Amino acid sequence: MSAGQLALGVKLRDDARFDNFHGERNAKAASRLRVAIEAHSAAPSIVVCGDQDTGKSHLLQAVCHHAELSQRPAVCVSMEELLPFGPDALDGLEHNYVVCIDDLDRVAGRADWEEAVFHLYNRVSDQGGQLVISLSDLPAQLPFVLPDLISRLRHGLLVQMGINRDDDRMRILMARAERRGLVMSEDVAAFILKRA
Repeated sequence: MSAGQLALGVKLRDDARFDNFHGERNAKAASRLRVAIEAHSAAPSIVVCGDQDTGKSHLLQAVCHHAELSQRPAVCVSMEELLPFGPDALDGLEHNYVVCIDDLDRVAGRADWEEAVFHLYNRVSDQGGQLVISLSDLPAQLPFVLPDLISRLRHGLLVQMGINRDDDRMRILMARAERRGLVMSEDVAAFILKRA
C-alpha cells in the first residue's frame, strides 16, 4: 500500500451468502446472479437493481463470498462509506477479481465520481475481472450524466429485484431471529410486521 492510499475497513458479513438468501419473490433473481458469477463470460458487469430492503446488499456480499470460495480475490464497498474519501478511493480495486459496489446511484449526477467509476469499470474489464453494482432503479431511470458510464451500465447483465411480499418478509424475520438463537412463531412474526 502506498503512502497516499487509504486503508478502508472493508469486511464481508459472514451471514450474507447465497444459501441463506430468503424470500421467494427474489429467489430467481438471486439464482440468476449466482449463475452469472459462476459463468463469468456471461457479462463483464452485472447491475442488481431494486428498491431498498430487497436484498441487494446481501447479494453483493454473497457474490464476494462465492468468489473467495473459488480462490478469487473479491471486495465489496458501499458508496455511502466511500463518499467522504473522494473518487480516488476507487483506485486499486481492480486488483480484485470481483469488485462489488453497493448503492452506486448515490453518485449519479456527480461527474467526478461517475468518471472514476467509468475508469474502474474499464480497468476491471481489462484485467478480466467482473464488476457487480447495485442501484435503486434501472440505469436509464437514474440521473447519471456521463454517457460512457450510462452505456456501460446498460451493457451489463441486469438483475432486477422485486419488493418483498409480507409472507417473504415474515420468513426473513423468522430466519434472522433463528440465527440469533430465537424461535419465533408465525403469529409473533406477523404481529411484529404489523406493528413495526
